[in-house]
Amino acid sequence: MSEPTSETTQAAASAESTPTASHSPKTAVRRRPQKAYTGQTFVPKGPLPEPARKWFLVDATGLTVGRLASQIAPILMGKHHPRYTTFMDMGDGVIVINAEKVVFRGNKWNQKLYRRHSGYPGGLREMTAKDMLARFPTRILQHAIVGMLPKTKLGRQMAKKLRIYAGPNHPHQAQRPEPLALDTLRAL
Repeated sequence: MSEPTSETTQAAASAESTPTASHSPKTAVRRRPQKAYTGQTFVPKGPLPEPARKWFLVDATGLTVGRLASQIAPILMGKHHPRYTTFMDMGDGVIVINAEKVVFRGNKWNQKLYRRHSGYPGGLREMTAKDMLARFPTRILQHAIVGMLPKTKLGRQMAKKLRIYAGPNHPHQAQRPEPLALDTLRAL
């Protein structure tokens, strides 16, 4: 019994006498002096408080669908903020009014098709943009904007901050939306 005990104590004593990896000259790491500004991107870690979201109001009268959607999608994602992070929902809310007055260029009103499938054989349903505007005026913009968001749970969460209304009225006065000027996108 005394022999294994003496062997283990000898092994422990020899381990303490050998130099550790941090003292070895081959593995010594040369460290830079600490700077006040490193120029690195800030990445939030851990649970963060809910960011203070702003709400923007967009009037879609006379705007081209794709150009308008490409301006609204980054706002929903939060890419206009310096705190933007890819894996967090940092975006603001957007309220779109007058969605029934958007325009397409060319002959897209008759040629563009919106397709969906019921899941059953022969269940493909098609609708032109003109028919979609007549039946569901908000879906044209919603389809375009949501198509530009990430196709994940995060993208679905971002899409919940989008409110689209066919007419000029909306029930979101409590959010105090700021008007967002997109006059550069007017159709010619």
